[in-house]
Amino acid sequence: MTTTTASARRLRTGRVTFFVALAVFAQESTWNLYDSQVPPLLREHIASAALVGLLMGMDNLLGIFVQPWMGNRSDHTRTSWGRRIPYLVVGMPLAALLFVAIPHTAASLPLLVLVMFSYALIANSFKPIAESLLPDFIPPERRSRANAAVKIASSLTVMVAALISIFLIDDFPKLSFVVPAILMVASVTVLAVKLRDNRSSAYQAAVEEEREPHGAAGPGGRPRSRVRDIVLDIVRDRDRSRLWLIFSILLFGGAWAALRALITPYGMEALDMSRGEAGGLTLPSGIAFLVAAYPVARLAERFGRLRMMMAGMTVFAAGMVLGTVLQTPTGAVVGLCVAAAGASSFLVNAVVVLWNLAPSDRVVGTYTGLYTVGWVSGGFLGPALVGGMVDLTGWPLLLLNVAIVALVSVLAVARVSALQRRFSTGRVL
Repeated sequence: MTTTTASARRLRTGRVTFFVALAVFAQESTWNLYDSQVPPLLREHIASAALVGLLMGMDNLLGIFVQPWMGNRSDHTRTSWGRRIPYLVVGMPLAALLFVAIPHTAASLPLLVLVMFSYALIANSFKPIAESLLPDFIPPERRSRANAAVKIASSLTVMVAALISIFLIDDFPKLSFVVPAILMVASVTVLAVKLRDNRSSAYQAAVEEEREPHGAAGPGGRPRSRVRDIVLDIVRDRDRSRLWLIFSILLFGGAWAALRALITPYGMEALDMSRGEAGGLTLPSGIAFLVAAYPVARLAERFGRLRMMMAGMTVFAAGMVLGTVLQTPTGAVVGLCVAAAGASSFLVNAVVVLWNLAPSDRVVGTYTGLYTVGWVSGGFLGPALVGGMVDLTGWPLLLLNVAIVALVSVLAVARVSALQRRFSTGRVL
């Protein structure tokens, strides 16, 4: 009986993981094509690269404000379809329609910017909601491997966007935007037919908690669940684990974003490569990430997520040092592959640790949004910080500068680990 129950649980976990990975794959397919093919549309009207970059960064800025709020709204929603699916059923087709409209509005800059803003607003609104389905259904001890599958699906979209760009964009510039939009509509149709998150354990626990006059989610009764109250709870808590974790997400997100943003000029300035050659430095490391993601998730569930995160971040920094020592194109590729394999441990496990530190299943959507705030904030600050370090030290030391920021983030995670031992929370980390 026990074996049968365990098998059924594994089947349900795998099924939900597949659906969430499908939804994230469809979303990220549109985002990656957006990032690669919208800038040329803007360049038809705008000569300034800075202004193009500012408009392209608009979606990140919106995400900082929209994602926590929408995650929180979904936490409070109660319907026969659950608390997440209704938003996806409405938001994903609307975002797909706006995405298809982008190339059709390219002749008019004001109209193009308006459609870009509308797409970024809608797509940011449901992004944390889709990702929050995973902790709704998956128990804490199995979330790393499930999130690894989602991260792998997300990473594959880079290749999808590249293939669309190679085979379609030149001959069919408008049709190219239809392909990821169809993927998005198809994925939400599958979700709507196959998944009801009102059956998830987290949804049922949240409903049960609301029925109790004094919830048992934490000291002093049921926690308040507005975004402002959740943030204040994190800041004021004597156990600063959550605050330090979000800080580590910001730091490592900054190191990761700086590496991605500056690797092409690094190849040109420090390794004497052409623009195209330098732009291809990261392709092998993407494969290394895909290969490492699931194994590090399994190791994290066995040996502890915080330990694996620190180990992976240290490997990331070591890869950066290796690339600095081997100052050749081949050395850079090897260093980047080592770094990507190490980074997978953080990227797979960080949000899982944050979910598991949440005081209640009622607020996991908000915590997904807070993860994004930390990651996107690092994406804003990291390239500027590391770029300033490069101005002082020179391009040959770019990778070493990235390693320094990564090692500071290791210290932040070590602080989380120390606090967890001190307060003995008993959470699955």
